[in-house]
Amino acid sequence: MGKQVTELSIYNESVNVLVGITEPQAPFTLDVFEIENKNIPIITRELWTSRQRQAHSLHEISYRACFKPQLPKFFILRLTTESEIVYDPFAGRGTTALESAFLGRKVISNDINPISKIFAKPRLSPPALTTITERLKSLPKFPTESQQNHLSMFFHDTTFNEIVALKEYFTQKEKTNKLDDCDQWIRMVATNRLTGHSPGFFSVYTLPPNQAASIEGQVKINKKYNQEPEYRNTYDIIIKKSRSLLSDLRDDEKSTLAKFSKTAKFLTRDARNTPEIEDESVALTITSPPFLDIVQYATDNWLRCWFNNLDAKSIEDKISTPSNIESWQKIMKDVFIELYRVTKYGGHVAFEVGEIRRGRIQMEKLVIPIALDAGFHPVGILLNEQVFTKTSHIWGIENNSGGTNTNRIILLKKT
Repeated sequence: MGKQVTELSIYNESVNVLVGITEPQAPFTLDVFEIENKNIPIITRELWTSRQRQAHSLHEISYRACFKPQLPKFFILRLTTESEIVYDPFAGRGTTALESAFLGRKVISNDINPISKIFAKPRLSPPALTTITERLKSLPKFPTESQQNHLSMFFHDTTFNEIVALKEYFTQKEKTNKLDDCDQWIRMVATNRLTGHSPGFFSVYTLPPNQAASIEGQVKINKKYNQEPEYRNTYDIIIKKSRSLLSDLRDDEKSTLAKFSKTAKFLTRDARNTPEIEDESVALTITSPPFLDIVQYATDNWLRCWFNNLDAKSIEDKISTPSNIESWQKIMKDVFIELYRVTKYGGHVAFEVGEIRRGRIQMEKLVIPIALDAGFHPVGILLNEQVFTKTSHIWGIENNSGGTNTNRIILLKKT
C-alpha cells in the first residue's frame, strides 16, 4: 500500500506538475512500480474535483467506452501550449479532438472505424440551429422509391421512410462531394438518434444507442414489453438533439472551433501506420486503446453502418481487438513505435488503460515494457479515483470495492 504524502520532490518534475492541480495540498496515495531497475511512481487521487465534472454540451454524443472530457483537458492544459498538436489514435466519438480544439490546440484524430469521423468532425464546425432547421425543411421526407420496411421491429413505417430519405440524401451529396458542414452535422445527429431507449430516438424502446439490438433481439424486446413502433418525427428529434448539443456553445468558443477545424485532420487509418502525420510533430497523444475483444463491432454498429452505407463486417475485421494478451501486446508494440515517430522530443503520451476484467489484469504491467522498447520514458502512473454516484451503482458499476471509479493513465515522455 502507498502512504499519504503531499509532495513529490524526490520524483520526476513532470509528476510534480501533474499533482499540483487546483488543490495542490490535498493528500494523495503514492506507490512505486518497479520495472527494469526503474522506480515508476503511481499516484492515486481525484485529479478533477466534482465541480469540474460537468462536460460541455457539445460532447454529449453516445459512444461505447468513451472517457470523459475532463481527462484530456487535464493533460492538455498541463503538457501543451496553444497551437501545439494533440493526437488521438483511437479517437472514438472524438472527445480528445473536441476538447483540444476548445483549448486552442491543433487536432489530429484517427480511428479505423469510420463512424468515429462521422461523429467527431461535425462538432468542430457546428452550424447555427436556424441553419439546421432551414436545411431540414428543404430535405425530402420520402425516398425516391417506396421500400418495404424491413426494420419494422424498430421503426414505424413513416419514420422508416424519413430515415431512408435522409440516407439517400446523404449518399447523393457524398457522391457529388457536396456534403457541407450542415449536412455532416445532420448526418451525425441522425446516426446518433437511430435507436435508443427513450422517445428522443427514432426507434421504439430498445438497447442504449451505442449498442444496436439484432432484428431477432428487437422482436423479443417488443414482445417482452408488449410494444409496437410508434411514429417518431425524425426532423423534430434532430432539431431537439441539435438544440441540446449547442446549448452551451458561446460565440467565442464557436470562433475557436472554426479556427482549429481548418487545420484539423480526421484519419481512418490503422494506428500502426499513419503516414499523414509528420515525424516529431505531435506534442501530446491522449488515447484509450481497444481492449481484449470487449466490443463486438459488427453486432453493435450494424444499424449505424446501414444508415451510412458502411460494411460493418469488413470494418470489424480491420479493428484489432484480440482475445489474448500476447496478441494485444504485439499490436500495441507497433502502435508505440508509430507514436514514438510522430511525437516530438519533450512530448508526452497519456495512455488510459482502465481496469480490465475486474482488475485482474493490470494493464500498466503490459504497456510500460512495450513503451520502453519503443523508446519512451515512463513518467508515472496516475489513478484518478472518484466516488461513485447512486446512478453508478444502479448500472452495476463496481470496478472498485470501495465505491470509486478509477481511470488508470500511464504517462510517457519522449526524451
